[in-house]
Amino acid sequence: MTEPLFWLGLSVLLVAVSLAAVLVSLLPAVQELARAARSVEKLADTLNREMPPTLESIRLTGLEISDLTDDVNEGVKSASQVVKQVDQSISGAKKQAQNVQVGTRSVFAGVKAAWKTFKRPTGGRRSIERLPPGQRNGFEPRGYGDSYQDTENASTSHKNYQEWESSDSEDY
Repeated sequence: MTEPLFWLGLSVLLVAVSLAAVLVSLLPAVQELARAARSVEKLADTLNREMPPTLESIRLTGLEISDLTDDVNEGVKSASQVVKQVDQSISGAKKQAQNVQVGTRSVFAGVKAAWKTFKRPTGGRRSIERLPPGQRNGFEPRGYGDSYQDTENASTSHKNYQEWESSDSEDY
């Protein structure tokens, strides 16, 4: 302990050796950092070359997607309008079918009534039979061969019919 210069020199030597050991151990790490830096530089160059066209393609794709979305929206709107029109047409067809059904029933009822009237054996004679015997002479049914120029009989029978009709309505 009497020689401080020895101890100072020894400590400086130990610090120098330890710094050298640290530097030797850092050398591979620095080399890896240099390789990583070169790789990053290559990647940056590649990105610098490739990104503008890719970004332009992405932008154009976005525009096309928005156009397609607009077209799809218009298609959906027109499809919904077509569906509404079809629904209205179906409702109209149902109403028309109901009208046809009612008309058909009316026609069948009319045909049925006409058939019953046609098939009735005493058709047309009942009203004359209901007349008093003195008034029956004026209501002889006309055939197809009768002429309508017999106005005297026609006016008499018309007069008799009016009398019968008025007496019939008074009864009720």
